[in-house]
Amino acid sequence: MARPRRIVLVRHGESTGNVDDTVYEREPDHALALTDRGRAQAEETGKALREAFGRERVSVYVSPYRRTHETLRAFHLDPDLIRIREEPRLREQDWGNWQDRDDVRLQKAYRDAYGHFFYRFAQGESGADVYDRVGNFLESLFRSFEDPDHPPNVLLVTHGLAMRLFCMRWFHWTVAEFESLSNPGNAEMRMLVLGEDGKYTLDRPFERWRDPEPYGITG
Repeated sequence: MARPRRIVLVRHGESTGNVDDTVYEREPDHALALTDRGRAQAEETGKALREAFGRERVSVYVSPYRRTHETLRAFHLDPDLIRIREEPRLREQDWGNWQDRDDVRLQKAYRDAYGHFFYRFAQGESGADVYDRVGNFLESLFRSFEDPDHPPNVLLVTHGLAMRLFCMRWFHWTVAEFESLSNPGNAEMRMLVLGEDGKYTLDRPFERWRDPEPYGITG
């Protein structure tokens, strides 16, 4: 099995929805574009990625949203060194279709009180639903490692919640640990690095906004 040396997760750059939540009443979530600031953020992250990858090949998976595709484009990775696959299982958490700003703000308040993992948006998904599809993607990713010619790097261009849930599944974090963590900022990355012991470690932790509050001994 040709396990990659690095698995890099990157959140999209700042989008129009990050700066104006009324835009969801006029445009579908998947169609929101990057702002000029978001594009600059992505370009800066691209410099770090090109330095980390060097001339090594990269297997890229990108969420089907416009903002993630635009983020990937702004990385300016060498097209001769990358293979790109659009991966719908890495999409943003579904909040329903056209969204009323006041209703979404109310539901976010409910989610904060109920818990990000278990709360399900009306006509949308819970964090647990996203966990399931991210886990399904992970199974496909593991199977790809069976290719002896698999690139030494994997890059996932996705969303903040999906990044946390990917790491939750990979490192077997509990729900309590997940709930204690904050999303990364726009265009922030986290890197899973393969050690000499054959295990992956996270290059830096997610910020924690509270201590975990487990129900049982697994915490």
